[in-house]
Amino acid sequence: MKKTVLVTGASAGIGRATAIYLAQNGYLVYGAARRMDKMQDLKPYGIRPIALDLANDESITVCVGEIFNEVGSIDILVNNAGFGCEGAIEDVTMEKARYQMEVNVFGAMRLSQLALPEMRKKNYGKIINISSVGGKIALPLGGWYHASKFAIEALSDSMRMEVRPFGIDVIVIEPGGIKSEWGNIALESLVNVSGNSAYKEMVKGAEKGFRQTEKNNSEPIVIARLIKKVIEAVRPSTRYAGGSMAKPMLFLRSILPDRILDRLILSQTK
Repeated sequence: MKKTVLVTGASAGIGRATAIYLAQNGYLVYGAARRMDKMQDLKPYGIRPIALDLANDESITVCVGEIFNEVGSIDILVNNAGFGCEGAIEDVTMEKARYQMEVNVFGAMRLSQLALPEMRKKNYGKIINISSVGGKIALPLGGWYHASKFAIEALSDSMRMEVRPFGIDVIVIEPGGIKSEWGNIALESLVNVSGNSAYKEMVKGAEKGFRQTEKNNSEPIVIARLIKKVIEAVRPSTRYAGGSMAKPMLFLRSILPDRILDRLILSQTK
């Protein structure tokens, strides 16, 4: 019997690539996103598009309820949807900061809450939380985004220990640079929020650095393949990293003192 997978953020980037790749490899896939129009071309792959707004609890409960009504449970949840609220911490409004946490953190955790009871009944389940290298390393001008990913890392650690006795795995994926619309959207946000503030020179340096590294970013299929590997592992690791510069950056984080890492990062914003 096919395992049922819910992939959030399936309208673009990692989510889209993952939904397609898993469907091609024998999984029953629900692709969820706000932009239903962007997912209609997923249907030929056998993917079932479903509406989901992670900032709206009713939308979350309706989404999960529809899947349960159709197939009974969600075997594998890929919490991928998210966005980057960029800008200096001083410049980002509290309204935008709260929305960042609502989508990237609370929405993902609410989905997990709703999926877990049925997973527990079956003594089987996989929750894959897509974090980021930015869940371990905080860059300037992205504090609220990094806060959301640091939170996902911590919540995943707690949940992993809580649900392990019920045969459920919680795994974190930490992508590095990936080709998608995410980067340009985040950059646009950065320029709009802090491009004319006291941090404008840093913004210019960050924009220049982004343009220089963008061409080296990995294709989303790299993470899609990693997710399949994680799902099918009998005893998965707690964390996996993939994509451009992911492993080197995490290695530097593990060996460098904060001040030295600060200087290294800031040198890339000049």
